[in-house]
Amino acid sequence: MQTKYQNRQWFYVKRPEGRVSDDHYELRETELDGNLATNEVILRSRIISVDPYIRIQQHERNTYDVPHPLGIVQRAGVVGEVVASASPLFQVGDWVSAYSGWQLFARCHHSELTKLDPEAAPVSTALGVLGMPGRTAWFGLTEAGRPRPGDTLLVSGAAGAVGSLVAQFGKRAGCRVVGIAGGAEKCRFLTETLKLDAAVDYRAHTTPEALSAAIQASTGGVDIYFDNVGGPITDAVIPLIKRRARIIICGAISQYDGGLDTPDLGPRFLQHMLFQRATIQGILARDFTNRMDEMLAVVTPWVKNGEIVYQETYVDGFEQLPEALNSLFEGKNLGKLLVRV
Repeated sequence: MQTKYQNRQWFYVKRPEGRVSDDHYELRETELDGNLATNEVILRSRIISVDPYIRIQQHERNTYDVPHPLGIVQRAGVVGEVVASASPLFQVGDWVSAYSGWQLFARCHHSELTKLDPEAAPVSTALGVLGMPGRTAWFGLTEAGRPRPGDTLLVSGAAGAVGSLVAQFGKRAGCRVVGIAGGAEKCRFLTETLKLDAAVDYRAHTTPEALSAAIQASTGGVDIYFDNVGGPITDAVIPLIKRRARIIICGAISQYDGGLDTPDLGPRFLQHMLFQRATIQGILARDFTNRMDEMLAVVTPWVKNGEIVYQETYVDGFEQLPEALNSLFEGKNLGKLLVRV
């Protein structure tokens, strides 16, 4: 058994006030001791996830969790291979997922790993459609959105990792689905590839009134709003909700670059909630972790049979991780953003 592994790790060392960059991290090369205790394994990372929630954890105040501590390896989901094992549950060569963070090698207790079956689906899907984004989309829509045939479902951030899945799950539930995205290319992806009923390019509208009018023209009113972005887009949507509308707050990526510590005040919208007797509910993937098998039982066959489109955008290179995280807030990715290392 190899006794030393030359490791590379990104340590989170400074809280950003706006966009994240290399200045907020230190890239360190260390040596990992490969001598394992009982039930430990060494994981070699192959694909590392970058997700908007990472930026939430970097704010100074508590959000849904305490702030990410400074001076430790940046936390993140990972797919990799077992390269050494003292566990009866894992063999060298097994593909696994873990929350081992931005590092090439990690020593993990076997309870921290989930074994993946490359025959059932590509291993990358454990970080996307069959992972946290898929869980968020599935339970957020089905539990909080309660879709019914004929409902109009509006999804912001509809070309992203979560939004693109919500939109497809909504179509399968019999909804009329309209997506909001930034740019003509993403809107074509929504209508031509995902087969949504309509798409609204928020970048094509320079005033809140124009954006709201475009959304109204595409939807005729909204029964379910699945919100991934917050900010001005959501301000434009709320006045368009129908009676008994369900609003799911999944993300507010427009506010993450410092806006969570000093949020902007938007239009007062609670009167619309009152007039339409609507509900608004926040959802987090962690609330449904113990029900992951329910989602996988339904969605895995769809993925295997090609009935669900899952888009992946890859960045190559371990050194690119901070910039890849930053790029999420510039809308450069289509679907799930992953870094190959």
